[in-house]
Amino acid sequence: MENGYGKLRRLSESHAKIQTLMHYVNRENLVAEQRAQVKGKAAGIDGTTKESYEAGLEEQIAALLGRMKTFSYRPQAVRRTYIPKTDGTMRPLGIPAYEDKLVQGVMAKVLNEIYEPRFLDCSYGFRPGRNCHDVIRAINQRIMTKKVNYILDADIKGFFDNVDHKWLVKFLEHDIQDENFIRYVVRFLKAGIMEEGSVRDSDKGTPQGGLILPVLANIYLHYVLDLWFEKVVKQHLEGEAYLYRYADDFVVLFQYEDDAKRFYEVLLKRLGKFKLSVAEDKTRIIPFGRYKGTKETFDFLGFTHINARTRTDKYTVLHLTSKKKLKAKRESAKQWIRWHMHRPIMEIVRALSRKLTGHYNYYGVNGNLRGLYKFYSYIRMTLFKVLRRRGQKHKINWETFEKIWKLIPRPRICKDIWRRTNVQC
Repeated sequence: MENGYGKLRRLSESHAKIQTLMHYVNRENLVAEQRAQVKGKAAGIDGTTKESYEAGLEEQIAALLGRMKTFSYRPQAVRRTYIPKTDGTMRPLGIPAYEDKLVQGVMAKVLNEIYEPRFLDCSYGFRPGRNCHDVIRAINQRIMTKKVNYILDADIKGFFDNVDHKWLVKFLEHDIQDENFIRYVVRFLKAGIMEEGSVRDSDKGTPQGGLILPVLANIYLHYVLDLWFEKVVKQHLEGEAYLYRYADDFVVLFQYEDDAKRFYEVLLKRLGKFKLSVAEDKTRIIPFGRYKGTKETFDFLGFTHINARTRTDKYTVLHLTSKKKLKAKRESAKQWIRWHMHRPIMEIVRALSRKLTGHYNYYGVNGNLRGLYKFYSYIRMTLFKVLRRRGQKHKINWETFEKIWKLIPRPRICKDIWRRTNVQC
């Protein structure tokens, strides 16, 4: 890997603890991080953007490194803003100060190189070379080929807001012997949140919007959940069991119901030890698998997973767009079309083409073509009605609209979860 990060992975594979990490936060890596930042992003509480920082880049980086060496550099509070969700609620969004983004970016790369050789195969979220389709593919293969009869569908309640700082530091100290590096991680954790002009201290949770957040979350759950399940839990089970985690969402597949029930009981205690809990109304054990054939379903990563039969009456698992996600997607698309109804038609068409292509790339898995067409047809009718409404004197007719709609990409399967091949839509 460029900029010297690759050496860390080799060291992590051969050493229990990694030392002297702060020298990776250097001019070369900070400049590379500056170049990787996207233009036009919202600014944090410092008001600094990529463009303004770049004007005096060399002087800015030199001053930053000077403050870091004397430990006078302190991350600023994250500016919290809110964006509307399709269900009418608001989603909090954290925007770090610009220099904090650069330092976090470098430190996140350092942590990723250290922990990638240590993370287990059961975790998929925010890891290089792994994505949500990989974990769905893996779950599909397990259910189809192993003795899976029950599934624990679990949801950790407010995970990112409840990470315990002391435990996270203990986990880091288990693998890293660099007090200064961990010292700066703690400073990021405690930087605070600015909302409506006032700063609120952070005594728990991970920094929202920070580039370091995903890897810190994975480290925490690596020790709290993944290693514990692999090294301890599985030794006390009667049958087969498989854990799959994507960030803070996870499912566990079991051969026996008693194993699933006992695991759920100890899971509550295990999470409680680390200041976490499950959302009990969203956590359940269901019969599921080729030997059960029930009508029970479970939702995971935006898909509803269903026991089904093929046309030749063979068992299969269908992975369909969840009703909740489809409803949210429809509402979001309808609002977008209404908000942009007076833009030039070709601009609307190009934007909708990008949105639909993104939808196909995520939800376009084997067996879900009908679901894609439902969304496609909804967008078509919604757009037609809105365009009709905007034309007061000369309303668009269906024939003219169909000529325009032909420019929109039709649904297609983009992700083959039966084999490890994908088609980019």
